[in-house]
Amino acid sequence: MQKYEHAFGKNDIRGIYGEDITEELYYNVGNAYVLWLLNKTGKSVKDLKISVCMDARLHSNALKSALIAGLRHAGIEYIEDYGIAPTPIGYYSEFAHNLDGAMIITASHNPSEYNGLKITYARQTLSESLIQELKNTAFSNWLELPSSYSNPDYSTEIIPEYINDMKSRFGRIGEGVKIVVDSANGTGGVVGPQLYKELGCEVIELYSEPDGRFPNHHPNPSLKSTLVDISKKIVETGADFGIAYDGDSDRIGAIDSKGNPLTGDKLLLIYATDLINKGQKPIVVSEVKCSQVLYDTINNLGGTAIMCKTGHGFIKQKMKESNATLGGEMSGHTFFKDRYYGFDDAIYAGCRLIEIVSDAKKKDPEFKLEFMLKPFDKIYSSDEVRYPCPNELKKTTLASLTKQVEQNPDMFGSKIKEIVTLDGMRIVFDGGFALIRQSNTEPVFTLRFEASNESECERYKTVMTNALDELLKAISL
Repeated sequence: MQKYEHAFGKNDIRGIYGEDITEELYYNVGNAYVLWLLNKTGKSVKDLKISVCMDARLHSNALKSALIAGLRHAGIEYIEDYGIAPTPIGYYSEFAHNLDGAMIITASHNPSEYNGLKITYARQTLSESLIQELKNTAFSNWLELPSSYSNPDYSTEIIPEYINDMKSRFGRIGEGVKIVVDSANGTGGVVGPQLYKELGCEVIELYSEPDGRFPNHHPNPSLKSTLVDISKKIVETGADFGIAYDGDSDRIGAIDSKGNPLTGDKLLLIYATDLINKGQKPIVVSEVKCSQVLYDTINNLGGTAIMCKTGHGFIKQKMKESNATLGGEMSGHTFFKDRYYGFDDAIYAGCRLIEIVSDAKKKDPEFKLEFMLKPFDKIYSSDEVRYPCPNELKKTTLASLTKQVEQNPDMFGSKIKEIVTLDGMRIVFDGGFALIRQSNTEPVFTLRFEASNESECERYKTVMTNALDELLKAISL
């Protein structure tokens, strides 16, 4: 049991197949999930209803079989098995079919040797504390994996239902819009391209066939290196824009008509501006890594922008607390409470983007997605910088740097307007910021910088990295 301890993370279960992730673990998690649900809901086991789906990884089917066998061992009778389907389809099923929970076998954007499990309860993904409760239930009721087990056919058609639902929401909104869709051989290819065609779009497909080896490129649209093919195809075909999915289709990447990838904060500003243009005064939640332009523009236009810690769990919690209608982060997780259920669904986010472009093109046939990003023309933003630091030194180093900045407010060569410490330290200047935060998963600091020009941005970066060099050198002596 102890070898599985670190597979239970903050937001899901995840690790390398054959080491951290095995059929034995999934059998026991399936059994434990039912026991845990019985305690949470007070229902009888015959009344519980669960859905299961998986990504395209080569070991996902074997893990799914073990998971379902564990669910059955605990006595559950109602299971909807969707086979290969996007993670948002699992989330959607809980709302559409009034289920008690969903279990989604996926390692998202991780390399092909990884796998994992995302789990919901009460229409929310399990929080870190609930994942720990599930782990304790599994460890307290540990079972040997049977030498063999068979699963009856629970297959349920939900993708056509989802597509019909989206068509009823959006109609033929895509007529006159040409897009390129890169599914990265993940799960998005079984839904997205077909849906967008049925909405009226001209769709040029890249890598729609699910293949857990990810033979064409890594399924992570946050990395510019994965967007080379789609960017080239957009320019070649004169498409209006492009949509790229991560491995399990809960994160969207967007690429403009010139082939330039949009960071998550730019995409979020497009969505927020659209809501404002339609007469709303939205509350929008995002993370500390996002551009100051995002927050300032939303506030100046009459909306309310709220900054919170990095991590979609924090964003969802802050959205709930603030009654926000929109949320998102740099990685492309986007949450719509406006006209939707509030979970991160890249396919639905693509529909909203198609709608925005379509509406704008009806007013101006020459409209381009990048026209909505003019506020960003005034600033220069760095790529994310990953600064190595041993985990055991992060807290001390960050505390020392914070003290140094407070004692030397002129060290960056710009006047400090504000220091935000809700997640690391975000030093806000006129027209820019310098950010340092601890990575939750790796021995690094995440750094990001923004200024009115590139040289100023580089100055902020040099000052901070030099200060970190000196601090770590001193601590190590």
